[in-house]
Amino acid sequence: MKIAFVCTGNSARSQMAEGYAKYFAKMYGKDLEVYSAGSNPAQCVNPLAVRVMQEENTDISSHHPKSIEDIPYRELDVVITLCDDAVENCPLIPGARREHWGLPDPAKMEGSEEERLAFFRKVRDEVKRRVEALIREL
Repeated sequence: MKIAFVCTGNSARSQMAEGYAKYFAKMYGKDLEVYSAGSNPAQCVNPLAVRVMQEENTDISSHHPKSIEDIPYRELDVVITLCDDAVENCPLIPGARREHWGLPDPAKMEGSEEERLAFFRKVRDEVKRRVEALIREL
């Protein structure tokens, strides 16, 4: 089964979701190919996303933002969009299960580094909860 997490920049939410999906797939013995992509990919994965995932012993430091065309999107079984832009711009894939998780973009959070980290952690924890539930259910 092939699953993808899609958001606009593929720099935070979808990267965290990919990291967790790979972790939970292994933990629960699920045979999944996991991808993430963006409708308008950023230049790099947000360093704060990398940092908050390292706090959870999940390393996404080698990840890089990808466009939808960079993954086998025509072969996907499950597509999860994480922002409204992605749900509007993600191509429809006949037969694929599609869900929308409208999560706030932590990369757009302004404030001190500690305030931004706190927001990244909040989004990370919600991504983790939803991804674990999804993987268990598949």
